[in-house]
Amino acid sequence: MKHLSVPSASRKFFCRHLCLACALILGSLCTSGEVQAQQSNFKIEDARDILKLIKDDVRKNYYDAKFHGIDPEAHFKAADEKLKAAQTVGQMLGIIAQTLLDFDDSHLFFLPPGRMDRTQYGWEMQAIGNEVYVSAIKPGSDAETKGLKEGDRLLSINGFIPDRNNLWKLQYLFNALRPQPGLRVVVQSPDGKQRELDVLAKVRHGKQVMDLTNTFEFGDFIRQLEDQDHQDRSRWQDFGDELIIWKLPTFVIDDKDLEVMMGRVRKHKAVILDLRGNGGGYVDICQRMVGAFFEKEVLMAEYKGRKENMKPMKSKKSMPPFNGLLTVVIDNRSASASEIFARVMQLEKRGLIIGDRSAGAVMRSRQYGHQLGVDTRIIPYGVSVTDADVMMSDGKSLEKTGVVPDELVLPAGADLAAKRDPVLARAAGLLGIKLDPEKAGTLFPVIWRKE
Repeated sequence: MKHLSVPSASRKFFCRHLCLACALILGSLCTSGEVQAQQSNFKIEDARDILKLIKDDVRKNYYDAKFHGIDPEAHFKAADEKLKAAQTVGQMLGIIAQTLLDFDDSHLFFLPPGRMDRTQYGWEMQAIGNEVYVSAIKPGSDAETKGLKEGDRLLSINGFIPDRNNLWKLQYLFNALRPQPGLRVVVQSPDGKQRELDVLAKVRHGKQVMDLTNTFEFGDFIRQLEDQDHQDRSRWQDFGDELIIWKLPTFVIDDKDLEVMMGRVRKHKAVILDLRGNGGGYVDICQRMVGAFFEKEVLMAEYKGRKENMKPMKSKKSMPPFNGLLTVVIDNRSASASEIFARVMQLEKRGLIIGDRSAGAVMRSRQYGHQLGVDTRIIPYGVSVTDADVMMSDGKSLEKTGVVPDELVLPAGADLAAKRDPVLARAAGLLGIKLDPEKAGTLFPVIWRKE
């Protein structure tokens, strides 16, 4: 399955299936803890088979012929030896995941098989600058009951000290590899007070293997897909014909949806494209997005990898361009395709970039799907393998560096606590529209997954 490319309907269906069942990185639809995992029929032999297939995918397709200085045969052999001594499913999955994390590559990672239950922690966190904050609390959650607050600075999570660089690994650990029945957090409120809380997760019990011939299970699966689509949909706010603010959470969208949104955008004199939290998506959509803001063809980036004569990434013009003013808002969760888009706008001086420095996770990858089981009773898993580095038109890679905004604007913990959005307010002000931070904070509320 090609990552960052336009999929057919069946491939998009499988992509959704893989993401849901494997609890993709940063997802909140996850499996439960060690006790539940040990009740499954996942065995060491299954883990070793997974490791072998992943090794083959990496050896054949990884973009760097030197594998970042790692000997793949020796590296995967050492991991296989560790698997033989593993005692729990969590340990097995952790060994497989760490084998890929050792390459220090943002797009090389393990997509683990789903287990029996799904876990929702009921709160979200994000890095702002170099610190990590509680960014959202789900109404009715144990987090709300225990007094965890938006704007609390996270000092510790289950003994780990979170920061900008390791946050995604902690989310990967707690969401995909070893989901927990609860998390012990140490937080500091905006007034400086510290407290320790044990926040329980909400676990929805289910089956490890999904039988898509069963009407109830198939219906539940479709509802999950619809829930994901609901979360990923574009949202917007109009301010007359002067300004439209477009909240785009992902570049995994259809051509038709893009054309509809650009049709709305062209009715306005200015647009704010809010890419905060946008983890990327399809290269083709990114190319069309860039093409929608230029009359000319734009060289976006060159690919660097093992394959020769890879075609450069250029904009694609498939609709009339928008010629008005553009401001792009990013944060440290803006990754991959969203970083490419923002950097192209910056290099071409097409729009102003404001917010926080982006994730610095910009590579091209391909996802390889596998499964345990047969026919309709399967456990899907996979691996994302980097097949090219992406060099921007200035000859530099964004990997590990990210996009540095033209104007750095960071919300404080007190802003999160008061549900203010000074970043979006500033973006509107730069375009001549008065939008106070309190009002800006109400425009795009968090969409929580259904239970």
